[in-house]
Amino acid sequence: MAMYQLIATSAMGLEALVAKEVRNLGYECKVENGRIEYEGDEIAIARSNLWLRCADRVKIKVGEFKVETFDELFEKTKALNWEYFLPADAEFPVQGKSVKSKLFSVSDCQAIVKKAIVERLKSQYKQISWFAENGPLFKIEVALLKDIATLTIDTSGIGLHKRGYRVSQGPAPIKETLAAAMISLTNWHPDRPFVDPFCGSGTLPIEAALIGQNIAPGFNREFISETWPWIDQSVWEKARTEAEDMANYDQKLKILGSDIDHKMIEISKQNANEAGLGDIVNFKQMQVTDFTSKEEYGVLLGNPPYGERIGDREEVEQMYREMGKAFQTLDTWSIYILTSYEKFEQLYGKKATKKRKLFNGSIRTDLYQFWGPRPPRK
Repeated sequence: MAMYQLIATSAMGLEALVAKEVRNLGYECKVENGRIEYEGDEIAIARSNLWLRCADRVKIKVGEFKVETFDELFEKTKALNWEYFLPADAEFPVQGKSVKSKLFSVSDCQAIVKKAIVERLKSQYKQISWFAENGPLFKIEVALLKDIATLTIDTSGIGLHKRGYRVSQGPAPIKETLAAAMISLTNWHPDRPFVDPFCGSGTLPIEAALIGQNIAPGFNREFISETWPWIDQSVWEKARTEAEDMANYDQKLKILGSDIDHKMIEISKQNANEAGLGDIVNFKQMQVTDFTSKEEYGVLLGNPPYGERIGDREEVEQMYREMGKAFQTLDTWSIYILTSYEKFEQLYGKKATKKRKLFNGSIRTDLYQFWGPRPPRK
């Protein structure tokens, strides 16, 4: 099998988690801002798309080079082996972005890259002078950063956060990839209770169940590279069979999602059913301050309202105070709260063991970590 330079893209702050996932799949990698690079064959493309919980998408790096003029961009793009990837009937739109580069006109860069690829394909497919582009889709990107152009082909299609189970959502849903990352940052283990008291549309509890039973997050969806002629369908069948074999459907889980809004509880149940986890994850309508548990050594992970809108500020501050009091009874539990509210610890009444900076979309937040005692060894 041919080997490819692969890039798993990542939200800022999640690179180390994605790198760990790539290594767990058996691939050595190097980490840069927003991207994790590694080498792999066709099965690596399939496995990466099926298994990476925290990555945004998986791309093939076709080429990377320094460029300061449009002529350079054309010639260096044309010199790449596009015929290895693009069949004669390929549909290949070109997207672009440019940051701190002399070639700052994205539309011009896109047009030049497109023209260069066409010229390259004409020289390889000599019987064709015009490309109908009525075949499989290959999304190409030219990304310029400080005069370095990186040319990639997206293997994922729809972003990897789209697992295929979210049939409905609330007003501010957390991305599935961020939810999986937050769970990875806790010390939760499937034999311990897991609670999300602000479950919204159920993303955190559902992602916890997928992790707890070792179900591949991409198992329920399709990827753009499944339509490519040079990746045989047997590759995808092999990767999916492996994922099925590795799932631990017998793993018993204690996962609860609760929310003050009964409509969100119904949405959560629908989404859990769509994920095939309706019998595994429990959902209950209640206020966060009403949560109590006789269980020990659990993990409580929440993404409460941040009070970003001025009108909500006082209500949110009061809720943070009440949370601090209510959670005092959970003395063996580890508690993790994501919020952009900078004085959260003061209102909660306790200093976090550790803080981790994360971005919830464009909002800079901190994951406040209050570690409980280690559970006794069994």
